[in-house]
Amino acid sequence: MTSVLPRRPRVLTRTFQPAAAVLAAVLLLGLPFWLVIVTASKTQEEAFNPTLALPNDWQLFENFATVFNDGKMLPAFLGSILVMVPAVLGVLILGSMAAWILGRRGGRGLAVVYALAISGIILPPAVVTIVLLLRQLGLAGTAVGMIGVYMGMYMSTVIFFVTGFVRTIPRELEEAARVDGASPVRVFMKVILPLLMPVLATATILICLYIWNDVFYALFVVGGRLDTLPLNLFQVASAGLYLQNWHLIFAYIILMSLPLLITFIVAQRKIISGITSGAVK
Repeated sequence: MTSVLPRRPRVLTRTFQPAAAVLAAVLLLGLPFWLVIVTASKTQEEAFNPTLALPNDWQLFENFATVFNDGKMLPAFLGSILVMVPAVLGVLILGSMAAWILGRRGGRGLAVVYALAISGIILPPAVVTIVLLLRQLGLAGTAVGMIGVYMGMYMSTVIFFVTGFVRTIPRELEEAARVDGASPVRVFMKVILPLLMPVLATATILICLYIWNDVFYALFVVGGRLDTLPLNLFQVASAGLYLQNWHLIFAYIILMSLPLLITFIVAQRKIISGITSGAVK
């Protein structure tokens, strides 16, 4: 009797904890997702006060067509791609190069440089200073200026992710490449960069998520001169088409989220591999 009793609380705990975790996930993630889907599928009258109730008549694809055509999503999508792709590629290449140097060389000087490099993770950018500087450089309101802002903002994230991973790569691989006559750039491109792909995949998803959904900095830097999806949604949400039309706003949000959702589904193995390898190493 005494040996059986202590096991029952442990069995109940093992059963309760997974059930509680699943319930919390459903409440925190499932309900908002369900609210977005059902609201985007309703008519204007049904969606005026968003609820979790099913629509009487599903209008999801009709709302998608209205949003895509009348909301001018295609130019905004191209604007987001124009800004995001160069910014992500640039910050990944330059950030991983910097992380390679910081991870391979020691000394107090580089330790200070590393601390300054990752300080951008916790120090918020000064928006007014950024706008004034871009005006002085003639880059205010341009895609080049917006790309430079994003690269400066998220360089710290890449350096933080990659530096620790670089320290786990055996130096013998680089030494063997140098013995064969490879230059430092070739060593990085042919030896180091392929090994960084899992952690770079994780950093890519995070940075793409930040840039794709950004409206605050884009509004100050390129607002009114270049359309991105969040800026376009912000502008048309207060216009006649979207005013109080929650079904169209939620339909826009779904369409805007699909590219990153598809990317995450396709690359989820590399993303999880990058997270777990960084945690173990």
